[in-house]
Amino acid sequence: MATYIILNLIFLSVVTLALRIKWRRPSKAWWVTLGVSIVLTAIFDSVIVGTNIVAYNPDNILGITIGTAPIEDFFYAIAASVIVPTIWMKLSFKKEQKKS
Repeated sequence: MATYIILNLIFLSVVTLALRIKWRRPSKAWWVTLGVSIVLTAIFDSVIVGTNIVAYNPDNILGITIGTAPIEDFFYAIAASVIVPTIWMKLSFKKEQKKS
């Protein structure tokens, strides 16, 4: 059973609800950030998986890889690209409200 992908989906669902993330059309800067994050994840995760610093139980992953990194590893780059800007905007909005 692919438990890592299930855990990833549960995590993102809980965070989405907790932060009350609303869907908006992503900006060009967001797409660039996501692209860079995915490329860096592909490079570094392939190195750490390929050198056996990190190993995954084959029963817990889908079996799809980019380089030697399982596709589930890329979920963290995607989650960070959603969560970090959301928190940043929420904190910035609160600061602006305090100034007014």
